[in-house]
Amino acid sequence: MKVAVIMGSISDMPVMQDAINILKEFGIETEVDIVSAHRTPEKLFDFSNNAHKRGIAVIIAGAGGAAHLPGMVASMSPLPVIGVPVKSSNSIDGWDSVLSILQMPGGVPVATVALNGAKNAGILAAQIIGSANADVLNKIVAYKLGLKEAVIKASESLK
Repeated sequence: MKVAVIMGSISDMPVMQDAINILKEFGIETEVDIVSAHRTPEKLFDFSNNAHKRGIAVIIAGAGGAAHLPGMVASMSPLPVIGVPVKSSNSIDGWDSVLSILQMPGGVPVATVALNGAKNAGILAAQIIGSANADVLNKIVAYKLGLKEAVIKASESLK
């Protein structure tokens, strides 16, 4: 099973790289591309309508500004879509991106992570895949145990 990590512009790549990195850490194959809702609508339609036919299991879509990419993909794809609002140069403190992705109409869900929260998007995608793949699930269990151990170690260092 693969995860597609798409973004509206190459300028989103520094944020979206966090999703790619964590997916690689979990051993999940990724497909990365730029798909602009506003500048390449034909590519958006093709991607959205065919991703599931190419073995994609989850789509992570990052976008800044008006951030239509995640919602438009979700309107056409049967796959789960995780939206990453990106604080970009044309963004209003990132709130325009957050609300554009978060406020979807009934029937067109987009799971939305925090502003610039691509790492959490990657973890959520891995958890979705892990619900049907024991190998990935075990890696997630180990990852979360590592988070716990890091907090315990930090707590002990304060004593």
